[in-house]
Amino acid sequence: MDANSRFPARLPGPAISSIVGNSEEPLPSLSDLHDCEPKLEFDDTELLTPAPLEKDVMVGDFVLADAFADPELETENAPNPLEDDFEDQLREQSENFQATKNKCDFLGTDKQGRHIFGIYASRFPEKSQLEGFVRQVIKEIEPFVENDYILVYFHQGLKEDNKPSAQFLWNSYKELDRNFRKNLKTLYVVHPTWFIRVIWNFFSPFISDKFRKKLVYISSLDELRQALGLNKLKLPDTICDFDDKLNPSRGRVSQPATPNGRPTMQFGVTLKFIVMHSPCLNSIPPIVRKCVDSLSITGVIDTEGIFRRSGNHAEIMALKERVNRGEDVDLSSVNVHVIAGLLKSFLRDLAEPLLTFELYDDVTKFLDWPKEERSRNVTQLIREKLPEENYELFKYIVDFLVRVVDCADLNKMTSSNLAIVFGPNFLWSGRTNTSLEEIAPINAFVDFVLQNHKAIYLIDVNQRTVSVD
Repeated sequence: MDANSRFPARLPGPAISSIVGNSEEPLPSLSDLHDCEPKLEFDDTELLTPAPLEKDVMVGDFVLADAFADPELETENAPNPLEDDFEDQLREQSENFQATKNKCDFLGTDKQGRHIFGIYASRFPEKSQLEGFVRQVIKEIEPFVENDYILVYFHQGLKEDNKPSAQFLWNSYKELDRNFRKNLKTLYVVHPTWFIRVIWNFFSPFISDKFRKKLVYISSLDELRQALGLNKLKLPDTICDFDDKLNPSRGRVSQPATPNGRPTMQFGVTLKFIVMHSPCLNSIPPIVRKCVDSLSITGVIDTEGIFRRSGNHAEIMALKERVNRGEDVDLSSVNVHVIAGLLKSFLRDLAEPLLTFELYDDVTKFLDWPKEERSRNVTQLIREKLPEENYELFKYIVDFLVRVVDCADLNKMTSSNLAIVFGPNFLWSGRTNTSLEEIAPINAFVDFVLQNHKAIYLIDVNQRTVSVD
């Protein structure tokens, strides 16, 4: 008998105990870690006694070696990193769990205009319904994952009867198509516990560096707001209360005042402010005109995924700072995705959305309108209710986006795709986060405008009819 056969095969990479206790890989946390963990976590039984899997399997970013798939793998004497008796903090308030219509929420767009979706452990159903729950989540966000996107997982509220097993998580991952995995740019885990880090480090020998870098731990909601660039973040009260208990000494991030001391500013102010202080021909801010001119060039406008891919964040931020200082920026040698990101960032940074807070309730009813009334209603909203400078800029950007659609055979950007990208940057609520029910009619509204722009803008703005009350 071979001497080595007396011992159980072990996972490739360092021993589990060293992975957990002495890992040299830094934890991607934005603050001090909170090691608080309940007894009710992900089911660890299948981690300790793995189900038989194919040998040397490569699925997406994970590799399962034959040792991991060995059905005769002995576990009695193996060190168990999950045997500690953890605190019951996450159990608090989770009894208030109520079924919700949405499985996930649309939280807005981040600093680079990427869609952000929130998934809540408190909304997980019982184990027997988890498979249907995951499919529903996938269905809800599937229209958006052709573009870069962000996921935020809120760990608070996990309960004994809804904790998924490791095998279930693995099987769910395998069912995701390429767009879900490739276009996910960051996975934020909010209020992580020690157990989550154990699970992550347990699988780290099988996870690619590229995928590993997508995970970021967030220990407070203030950090999340800063990471996403969202000053307003509407979340369930249970999560906010839990955050207050974990971080009692941290103050809330206040909404920064709209800067009005520098007349050169074009990012982070109102459109009216820009028109008053900058040389805006027909109410078009100079930086918007530069972006559109640069992106309209043949060989650029037909770039595949021109508005899908995210530009370099540092470059975009540097250009924004230069513009706000009043510098004349040259975009001729700037990467196409950086310019596209700069344009999206301009719209997102407006102190009031281009389609205005006033039109929010009307636009979010778009899908409720009878189809025969949509053309008249959309035309009336745009031509009669938008301020003149908003009308002019919206028309200018729509004209450009129509040209982008004309090159869809090359750039793969249809009117529907562009509506998904630009809808949340054209309009958002001034009161709460925009829900998935509300983002759908906003995107449909923008798609309708792109497909019917000739009828809507048949008459010049200076000749448009203004209603008289």
